[in-house]
This record gives sequence, structure tokens and C-alpha cells, in this order.
Amino acid sequence: MTNAIYPQVRVAPARLLNPETVEQLLNLLAAQEGIRRILLKGQSLPAEVPYGPARGAPNPHSKRRTITVLDEEVELRTHVGTIIMELESIEVLPAIRATCDEVFTRFPYSIQEGRFMKTQATTSDYAKYGPDADELLLGLVDPKSRKGPVILQGTR
Repeated sequence: MTNAIYPQVRVAPARLLNPETVEQLLNLLAAQEGIRRILLKGQSLPAEVPYGPARGAPNPHSKRRTITVLDEEVELRTHVGTIIMELESIEVLPAIRATCDEVFTRFPYSIQEGRFMKTQATTSDYAKYGPDADELLLGLVDPKSRKGPVILQGTR
């Protein structure tokens, strides 16, 4: 179980983000000390049409791209709308705000403090990872996904 004492923040831009903006923001955030986990939330961008008469056909989408974060190629599978972060301490918040001010110059955003990630293992976590799951993966699982989460090392 993750420790519930870690503060969490949600960055909510006024619009969905382009892959270039996500790449720039993630590279700046990953270089900062004090961020434990980052969760990107948004609309799914499947590679194939998941249902309907065109099921299984390729689903070309201009926002589904491979981005480079910390010198690693990462397939962006969502059209990012919000970024949720778990911090080691709240003193990191001014640096996050400065990073967001640098990236979001053409549209507004808001930063909210609260509880946005699960802090205990869910049934989906148990089913996907078992009883000895890594505590940093808890609450980040998509039960329908056949692919696991993308794990980048960051500053540790």
C-alpha cells in the first residue's frame, strides 16, 4: 500500500494537449526532483478501431505518436487532457507551477491539490499484478489494457 501522506496535484489545461506539448512538459517535469509518479489522463487513441462495422481496421490519428521522454521512445496512447502527479512534498509545487507557466503560454491551466490517485491496491490492481505488486503501480492500472504502464526512471 502506498503511503497516503504524499500530496497529489492535478494540472488541468483548458484544452487537450498536442503530442509536442506533452513531450515538452514531461521532459521538464521528469528533470525535477520530488515528483514520485505522473499519470496522464485523456481520451484513448487505439491503433485499431475497437468496435462497430470497421472493427479491426487501422485507426489513423494525428495525435497518436511516439514521443521522446528522458531519451526513451514512448508511444502516446491517449490524447492527454489532465496530468496527475504524486509529490514527495508540497514544496515542489512552485517548481511545477513555473514549469507549467513555461509550457502553457497560449492557453490557461489550473493546478488543483487533492486526492486523485488510489493509495491502496484495488481489485483491478490485484487481478493484473497479483498480491506483491509494486506500490508505485497501484491505482495506475487500466483493467482493459493489454499493455502495461510506461515506466520512466526520472531523477532517481
